[in-house]
Amino acid sequence: MSILLPKPLTRRSAMRGMLGSTAIAVGMPFLDCFLNNSGTALAATGAPIPTRFGTWYWGMGHTPGHAVVEKRQTQMGIDFLEECEALNAIKHKVNYFGTFGMPLDGRSNYTHWSGWVANRTGTAPMRVNEIPTVTLDLIVADHIGAGSRFKTLDASAIGIARENYSARNTDSRGAADPSPVSLYARVFGPDFMDPNKADFKPNVEVMLRKSVLSAFNDSNKEYIKNLGAADKARLDEYFTSIREIENQLAHQLEKPAANEACLVPPAPKNPDVDGVSNVREVPVVTETHKVMAKLMAMAVACNQTKVFNMVFTDNFATWRKKGETYTHHLVTHEELVDEKLGYQPIAFYFNKACMDGWATYLQTFDAIKEGDGTLLDNCLIFASSETNYARLHTIDGVPVYLGGKAGGKMKSGMHVVGGGDPITRVGFTAMKLMGVPLEKWGTASLQTSKVISDIYA
Repeated sequence: MSILLPKPLTRRSAMRGMLGSTAIAVGMPFLDCFLNNSGTALAATGAPIPTRFGTWYWGMGHTPGHAVVEKRQTQMGIDFLEECEALNAIKHKVNYFGTFGMPLDGRSNYTHWSGWVANRTGTAPMRVNEIPTVTLDLIVADHIGAGSRFKTLDASAIGIARENYSARNTDSRGAADPSPVSLYARVFGPDFMDPNKADFKPNVEVMLRKSVLSAFNDSNKEYIKNLGAADKARLDEYFTSIREIENQLAHQLEKPAANEACLVPPAPKNPDVDGVSNVREVPVVTETHKVMAKLMAMAVACNQTKVFNMVFTDNFATWRKKGETYTHHLVTHEELVDEKLGYQPIAFYFNKACMDGWATYLQTFDAIKEGDGTLLDNCLIFASSETNYARLHTIDGVPVYLGGKAGGKMKSGMHVVGGGDPITRVGFTAMKLMGVPLEKWGTASLQTSKVISDIYA
């Protein structure tokens, strides 16, 4: 008696099986069935201005006692100290959240990891490098992302594409544009449609891409019948991304509504760097961020996206002072506390530069007039770090800010005292302000169903 062994599937055979004899070049994800056992081989007129959601990330938190004056109760007015003095110019459009807790329920505090993951997903990771569930920006994007060209836009001023704090899970972490030039090309390149140009003609290449993806998407049902559960889940996620791309292309075939806030910026140049030797030095990162902030703000104003993420510095803060070798992260470990100042002066220098960057980002959005207010007024920007005091790796009291006014739905200029409540209350409140229909968010001790009503307008 002979035993017939199933013929192994390959990426090439999968394409043929799905698309027949039609030669269409569309990449496929690596499924389990392609690998060996060890997995090692092979705004319409008259419509209200939409509220947009963004995130802004910086590494290493604050310098305790030198960033924000702590308060005993929630109240209007934020008292910024020297580390955050740049925020004084825009503090009337910012809310600060302090003394919120981050309970891990016995799980380890994986330094510079657990803090950002728990804060953005509502779940503490069980191991380092795990992202247990979807981040809050993508939850918002799933709710409001339709009707714009990009479901999300992601950029990294530190120049590391993989260091983006937006993910569906551990294996599905979004990449960020690592330079102003790449961000400009993505948004304002050949596929960009200026909403204020009188003549509109659909791009033939865009129409072709849309038809190709439609054929590809419609052909997958028969193929997935023979896949295992893990591959079906992975392929379903993949085809979801295909549908999202198709929706983006469909948006490009429609004439955009005129938008006086949309002014196409000139193409930027990458900052003057000596190869890669100084790409992560403070002056270069700061200048890169300024350019990216302008590009991102105009992308939002031009309705290219409703959800956007900016990384100022990564969770290990790999930037350094000009001409130095020690990074911000290493300084927090190695530098002695100055007895007179009461803090690490070089670490403080980096922390202050981060807050200067946060102020710049907010002011860039606030400089664009939109309707009766500004672009910032019509945004809600969630800014956070992964630690409170980097020298001790503390995660209780991780600083969080909400910038903007959420289209008039949020009060601003408030100092909100958490009193040890789970930090997920801030993210949950942000998502509710964006209209996400959640009854609760988070798991275990991080789970919450309580909004911070004090900031509701």
